[in-house]
Amino acid sequence: MGYGRIIKADLIYPELSYQIVGVLFDVSNKLGFGYSEKYYKNAIAEILSLLKIPFKKEHRIEVVLKEEKKIVVIFDFLIDDKVILEVKQGERFLKNNIEQISSYLKAANLQLGILANFTKNGVQFRRIVNSVHS
Repeated sequence: MGYGRIIKADLIYPELSYQIVGVLFDVSNKLGFGYSEKYYKNAIAEILSLLKIPFKKEHRIEVVLKEEKKIVVIFDFLIDDKVILEVKQGERFLKNNIEQISSYLKAANLQLGILANFTKNGVQFRRIVNSVHS
């Protein structure tokens, strides 16, 4: 009997999510801990390119707020025009990082974000779902 992946049927973009998480672990295994976020982002971009997974690094969108005021929002990565990936370096997920990616998902009208934290003990990640996606 082989060891296959267990993918929950209700996951959003399960195959793409699996690939992204694999890239995160690959980067963590190669670089280890202690680098600034830009080094992790560069390594992620390099591996995504090698795997031919479409992505936009430091992707900008313009968001119109009340009273026609506009702001620019910049994601670390937009992967396959479906998933926002935000990269952090630190020991735990901070509330403001989770709120940040939640607001990005709403602004971009996307369903799924992944928050990656590169820690002393390897990479940790959290899937963040936009519950108000239309």
